[in-house]
Amino acid sequence: MSGFFKSSIGRKYAMALSAIFLIFFLVMHLLINLLSVFNEGLFNEASHFMGTNPVIQFAMQPVLIFGVVYHFVMGFILEIQNRNARVVSYARNNGAANSTWMSRNMIYSGMFILIFLVIHFIDFWFPEMNTKYILGDMSGMHNGEFRYFEELQHKFVPIWRVALYVMGFVFLALHLLHGFNSAFQSVGANNKYTNGLKGFGKAYAILIPAGFIFIALFHHFNH
Repeated sequence: MSGFFKSSIGRKYAMALSAIFLIFFLVMHLLINLLSVFNEGLFNEASHFMGTNPVIQFAMQPVLIFGVVYHFVMGFILEIQNRNARVVSYARNNGAANSTWMSRNMIYSGMFILIFLVIHFIDFWFPEMNTKYILGDMSGMHNGEFRYFEELQHKFVPIWRVALYVMGFVFLALHLLHGFNSAFQSVGANNKYTNGLKGFGKAYAILIPAGFIFIALFHHFNH
């Protein structure tokens, strides 16, 4: 089994599994953040639970971080290997004739998403870790009220940050337009449901990033 995951096919399979894991995480992340639009109290309670539950903090969160890092590192490795393997064939053939723009530029959309994620971590995750584990404040309170909604809304006041988030999720949509179906195909999801899966993948690639964009714009114009 270890030899399988060291092979090119094995790496693509593992890459696909990490992508599917992140696809499910994005849905959960969006649903929690949408609460900030429709119900401030529920958003605060959900954020406090996610931020203080030991199973999520010490089991699921490390798995998520590993999944993100693994996905990007393996993605860059596979892309470099694929580009080296295609040098000769591209000299003879037009690559655009056999593939979409998204599939040929996954490394670039991935690089921008990675930069966006670093900024997102600096904006939200690093301050949260500092508050909870360095300052030792696990209460989640500020002036007698949960601080999560206020902090989220405050982040989206500057227009430059909103613009950055919008760009980040546009690139995520482009990345998902190819990556969603590619991930499921890599794990063998080629059957009578393939066409339906492709349609669902396109809807997912548009609606999930659009949901995050909506949240950023909503808080910018309603702070």
